[in-house]
Order: sequence, then structure tokens, then C-alpha cells
Amino acid sequence: MSAPKFGHASLSLHQEFKKRIQEYFQNTNQSSTGNFRLYSKGIILISAYLFLYIHLVFFTPVAWVALLECAMLGVVTAGIGFNVMHDGAHGSFSKNKTVNRIAALSLDFMGASSFMWNTKHNVVHHAYTNIDGIDDDIDARPFLRLAPTQKYYRMHRYQHIYFLPLYALLYLFWIFYTDYNKYFTNHVGSMPIQKMKPFDHVIFWTSKFLHFCLFVVLPIYMLGVLPWLCGFLIYGAVSGVILSVVFQLAHTVEETGFPVAEQPSNRIEDEWALHQLKTTANFATRNKFITWWVGGLNFQVEHHLFPKISHIHYPAISKIIRDTCREKGVIYIEHEKMRQAFASHVAHLKKMGQRPDLSY
Repeated sequence: MSAPKFGHASLSLHQEFKKRIQEYFQNTNQSSTGNFRLYSKGIILISAYLFLYIHLVFFTPVAWVALLECAMLGVVTAGIGFNVMHDGAHGSFSKNKTVNRIAALSLDFMGASSFMWNTKHNVVHHAYTNIDGIDDDIDARPFLRLAPTQKYYRMHRYQHIYFLPLYALLYLFWIFYTDYNKYFTNHVGSMPIQKMKPFDHVIFWTSKFLHFCLFVVLPIYMLGVLPWLCGFLIYGAVSGVILSVVFQLAHTVEETGFPVAEQPSNRIEDEWALHQLKTTANFATRNKFITWWVGGLNFQVEHHLFPKISHIHYPAISKIIRDTCREKGVIYIEHEKMRQAFASHVAHLKKMGQRPDLSY
């Protein structure tokens, strides 16, 4: 499937957003990238990650404490992904490109490829959000049916029941299969990845080897196969559930759309900014702890409209986006509580699990 084009508006909504956001940063004399609040958070999370790893492998506590620490390591891994890697990959962690690159490479240290992530997330997902056949993030086939245009299987009747165990496999599946699949097929779904430079190949294979040594070989050597396996599965499952749920609450809920390009022009009717507003949802934006922990990704609308702005600014610019949407009479999807967003996601899964009519 080829990438569709977006419509053009005589009065661009995106230009209006950009104008007002630019005025905000000029008036407040702030940089749109991270500051000491983000850097201190990064230090806390990375320190916690290193402490938990070292304590588990070299100073292993009693079994129940070790298993709890494995779960905490999964929580911290997701936290680094949300707060350090994500901003770094979008170039918003720092003004310094080298610092952003280092922040993005934290993903490679944790076992996944930042190069593949850049194509999958920054290039494809952000440009073609919720467009089936293009956006790889909504492709969980055949196990889950996330969009109405996707093929229906009888097992989908129960997907609103079995989805969490699948989410628990995401992180392990990501680092041990999907990165390699993208590498060898040279595609993210139907979209080709950019040509890898020699250094990109070196980073890919070196980081994969290093992660395998640190998280498989060394723990087995120090602890044995069974203790390692139990701990590693818990660590991976916790990481996978957290990463999956945060994404799904932003894009696969009852209120978000799954636009289909008009044919034969292969064009999406809406302009790009309006498309983002229709396919993206916020949740729990008044909850300061959730905002801190998920790196502002509960402000997903703001992130999709301005991915190069650091998440520490999302609470402030969300007021500008929300007011502009109200003035222009356009949609702004938000769930006040995280539990409401989760319930909406489950309801969406249940709806997609119903047998579709012949129009699909």
C-alpha cells in the first residue's frame, strides 16, 4: 500500500497552531527542548535502572524480593523509554544533537533498535496515524483486530479478554523478532526504511550482542537458567504491558478514527493536523504523577502535533491547542481519567471483535 496524501485547507489549522505555540515560547522566553526538570528525571530513571540490574545480577536478594525488583526493572525500562529515549529520538531532549543522539541510543542499550524505531514511529506512525496498511503500530494481526478495515477472525470475539497477555509479549517480541524482521526485509510494514549507513549497522549488531550478553548470558552464568528465565519474563512482561497500554489509550479507543484514503486519488480528505486530532486522544492530563511517569505521552494530541517540542511543555501548550480547537469548532479527544481511557480501549476491542458486515 502506498502512502496517501492529505488534503489542503484554505486556512491551515496546523499553521494556526504553530503561530500560537511560537508566540508562547517567545513570550515566556523558553526553549522548546528539555531543561533541568527533564535531565534530573533522566538521571533518576537511569540510576534506578543501573541499581536494579546490578543488585539483581551481582547481589541477588531472596526470591520474592528479586521478582519484585524484576517487575520494577520493567517499570523503569518503560519510564526511560517514555522520558529519555522518546524525547531524544524526536530531537527534543536537548538543543544539542549529540545529546539527543545519546538519549535515543538508550533504546539500543535496552535491547531495541533506535534506527528501526525512528522509521516505525517518527516517520510512519506520526505521519500516517491510524491508517490501516501504513501505520505499523496498529498492525497486531492476526491476534488483534484494531481497525474496522482489518480482516476478522473468530478469535477476535475474545480479544477484549486476552489482550493483556499479548501486550505482555510486546517488548520481548520487539527485541528478539520485529527489529530483525525490519532489518532483513528493509521495511516497516509496507513502508521501506531509509538506507542504513555502515555506522548504523555497527550500532544495530553491537547493541543487540551487548544486550544479549548482559541480559541473557551473564544472568544465566551468575544465577542459573531457571532463576534468569523467571526474572527475565517478569521484566519483559511488565515492560510490554506498560508500553502497549500507554500507546493504545492514545490511538485505539472508541472516539478515535481510522481514516481510509479516497481512491483512485489515494488522498485523505482532512488536512494533516485535523487528521491527527481525529486519530489521537489524551488521557489523565490533570494527573501529575502519570504525566511525570509516562513522559507527557498522556498529552498525545500535543505530542502528535508538535513532536519536536519536549514533553515537559505539553501541559502548558495543551491549553493553547484546546482553546484553538474550541474556537475553530474542531474535535479534541480527551479522557479525564486513565481508567476511563482504559475502559474505552476495552470497549473498542470488543467492538472490533464483533463480526463485521459485508461492507468490509
